[in-house]
Amino acid sequence: MEQVVLIGYFVSLSILFLFGLHGFVMMYYHRKYGHKNPVPDKDFVPDKHVTIQLPLYNEMYVIERLIDSVCEIDYPKDKMEIQVLDDSTDETTSIVAKAVEAKQKLGFDISHVRRGSREGYKAGALKEGMKIAKGEFIAIFDADFIPQKEFLKKTLSYFTDDKVGMVQSRWEHLNGDYSIITKAQALALDGHFVIEQTVRNKSGFFINFNGTGGVWRKKCIEDAGNWHADTLTEDLDLSYRAQLIGWRFVFLKDFTSPAELPSEINALKAQQFRWTKGAVETAKKILPLVWKSKVPLRVKLQSTFHLTNNLVFPFILLAAILNVPLIFIKNSGAHEIYFAMMSLFVLAFVSSFLFYMYSQKDIRTDWRKRIVLFPLFMAGSMGLAVNNSRAVFEGLMNRKSEFVRTPKFKQESDKDTFIGNKYLNKKLGLSVFVEAVLAVYCFIGVLSSIYFMELASIPFQVLFTLGFSFIAYTSIKHAYAAKKI
Repeated sequence: MEQVVLIGYFVSLSILFLFGLHGFVMMYYHRKYGHKNPVPDKDFVPDKHVTIQLPLYNEMYVIERLIDSVCEIDYPKDKMEIQVLDDSTDETTSIVAKAVEAKQKLGFDISHVRRGSREGYKAGALKEGMKIAKGEFIAIFDADFIPQKEFLKKTLSYFTDDKVGMVQSRWEHLNGDYSIITKAQALALDGHFVIEQTVRNKSGFFINFNGTGGVWRKKCIEDAGNWHADTLTEDLDLSYRAQLIGWRFVFLKDFTSPAELPSEINALKAQQFRWTKGAVETAKKILPLVWKSKVPLRVKLQSTFHLTNNLVFPFILLAAILNVPLIFIKNSGAHEIYFAMMSLFVLAFVSSFLFYMYSQKDIRTDWRKRIVLFPLFMAGSMGLAVNNSRAVFEGLMNRKSEFVRTPKFKQESDKDTFIGNKYLNKKLGLSVFVEAVLAVYCFIGVLSSIYFMELASIPFQVLFTLGFSFIAYTSIKHAYAAKKI
């Protein structure tokens, strides 16, 4: 039994170590190519016809704000078409109808597109809009975004040649300082955009459209086979298909699109589940095409890391489970060399810390204050291991599920609350029970580490305990608050 535990733990740490050290690779490319920046067309003239697509499903709290902000974009009215792709089944539809009618009277080319079904979910809605889109370029915004007035002029100026197929802006956070939950998300997303997206783009690797806050060349979408609905991350899927046939993407680190972060834990878990499962589905679909392609080996390897990084969650979960028996095995006096080797795996933790520190340092003047939250972010990531591991397994087993959109709450200040939002999830799944059990289990690990004076293991046991405790407690708390509505 000892051998099973040791082998299992070694395998899990090796996988986590491999993906953790990839942060050092990102840092290397960050230093090597950090000086390179995309160059806009200085002679850009806003004469291109653009279609702005607003895909939505039951967004009654934020849709008016979105439509208003899109109509405030500084671009010629006769060159801008707005499609509200409305698959809603509630009062959102009537709100949209009134808003669209009001904007039409002001001279905007805006239409209310209804399909009568959710076939293909977001991908299906975007594809339907493509059939009637007038624009040479397609801009896309989710319902929780507030695009800047100069969005089109800024992004379109980077379509400097005919092979640029997509320009993506960096997400900024309207409610990033709202709570611990949003602060942790902001840290994670900043790492993705500031390091991953920026470095990959500057280094000649593949990047992805992030589903919103970007502009596509219509021809690029068509050449790549249009939107597919066979994964939950249609944006990631189309991005790779487009780049594999030679289209180039541009990422703008220094130009942002403000948006809300989920502040309610069950909304966050639903979002994370969709992103994780969709990425696994896309990896299964796309990686064979990547390795069969003629792109350089370095691009193939980086794409593999990019598309498979969510596989870490089952191994985080396995490490959490095996941590406790490992303490007793170690104190039996055997396997000393083995445990000495394991100490090297702390480098993965260091790599992750530097990754997020540099991302904050690049864009935040108060980065020292924000990076202090890194341990809490790590704890939260560990706590989501149950939720996201289930997503990984479902993706690997080809189990299909509904596209569950993330509830929006219209939070722009600390005074705004999600309490009373009709879209809140009132049900608690089995995962919450598992998270609660693991919280108690890992706490036993903390006590055991203290008893045996295994000081090196205590920080990790504490992080697991805090992560599972916080996720479980907050899930129950927010679900209970929703039931009281």
